[in-house]
Amino acid sequence: MLSTAHHADVVIIGAGIAGLSAAHQLTSAGVSVSVLEAGPRVGGRMLTEEVDGFRLDRLGPLLNTSYPELYAAPGLGGLVLRNFAPGVLVHSEGRRYRTGEVRSARGARNARGALKAARALASAPRTPLGGTITGVMGGAIDQARLGSALSRLAATPRARVLARPERTALEALSGRGLSSRTLNGFVRPLLTALLSDPGLTTSSRCADLALRSYASGRLCVPSGGSGTLPELLAAALPPGTVRTGVQVTAADITSVRTREHGELGCRSLLLATGAGAAAELLPGLRVPSFRPVTVLHHTAPAPPPTGASLVLDADRAGPVAHTAVMSEVDPARAPHGRTLISSTVLGTPPPGADRAVRAHLAALYGTPTDDWELLAVHHDPEAVPAMETPHDPHRPVRLLAGLYVCGDHRDTSTVQGALFSARRAAEAILTDLGVRPGYGSAAALPRAA
Repeated sequence: MLSTAHHADVVIIGAGIAGLSAAHQLTSAGVSVSVLEAGPRVGGRMLTEEVDGFRLDRLGPLLNTSYPELYAAPGLGGLVLRNFAPGVLVHSEGRRYRTGEVRSARGARNARGALKAARALASAPRTPLGGTITGVMGGAIDQARLGSALSRLAATPRARVLARPERTALEALSGRGLSSRTLNGFVRPLLTALLSDPGLTTSSRCADLALRSYASGRLCVPSGGSGTLPELLAAALPPGTVRTGVQVTAADITSVRTREHGELGCRSLLLATGAGAAAELLPGLRVPSFRPVTVLHHTAPAPPPTGASLVLDADRAGPVAHTAVMSEVDPARAPHGRTLISSTVLGTPPPGADRAVRAHLAALYGTPTDDWELLAVHHDPEAVPAMETPHDPHRPVRLLAGLYVCGDHRDTSTVQGALFSARRAAEAILTDLGVRPGYGSAAALPRAA
């Protein structure tokens, strides 16, 4: 049994970004916190490992510069975001097309402005890529309609998006007023990448929120890998707040039993683990279905000629949903002069995944991949909680006074959703404890006995 000096007002189980962000909200209000993590490192699913000087994400979610919590969450002041090139490159019928550039969509105040921007883009010089040519998908009218649709969605309040009729994302495609070419060649592969959902059974409201984020900012990744987020959050907490390698065997509102340290007393308990682990500690907690994700990292003698673009496959002709030359997007992820290509496979990977993936990448990049070296393969069967209809993006984080839960399974299945659920949980805890957010000191609450 630890001494009472080690007890905390709030015990948080799980040191992913949700648990660590909630810890910041609570400690800044003067509440004592202990974060317990079963793994040897903080981060949960957002881990980055180093292999031969490469920094390789285990999951590598796509972020967006429009995520408010990336700027509002305490502890992330040192976060550096690396942007992908504007828009995306879509591979379709042997060609790569540049489309979906947010700058032209936001700069178009009306259909006339969008049409002018689309014509200028269409008349831009075409660059050879691996024996094919990158042009603009569809004609000027299609680009104008896409730009106008993105512009309108970016300006739509979030509450209005959530008030729309709910269907599956696939069913809602036809109601967007866009051509079949644009829907199948851009919107569908983009949503597949953003939602990790090849069947697009996700709630149409959540799909619209994902498109709204895309239209409002730029796709990006943290410099140095996804693990930078939890590492920054953990480093900015008071020393001793986070303990790794601690197995929790039982928990309730007033105590947590651990395999290593016996029983720890607390006033409140916050479960910030994945949905499955949370349900093991709280039987009866609903567990969603999950989207399996596999990430493969390769190095090549020379970078494919796609620059810092995200490459999507509109034809669904192979296992890869999206890929990018990550050393071009974020040079900190590869040793100087080396190339890193990271590719995402959705669902269960096929047998002999590397061979199938490299064959697909050869088509997507238009370059031979026989001499590419596989650095790592990471598969997570519970990578992304599914947001199937009906989906509540603000599921309760307060189960009862003293017992709370947060994570992307309580919000949207994104980094923004995980961080925002942490904010909601911390606010609920402070309200129940009678503490004003961001006010007070460690003496504001009596220590737990």
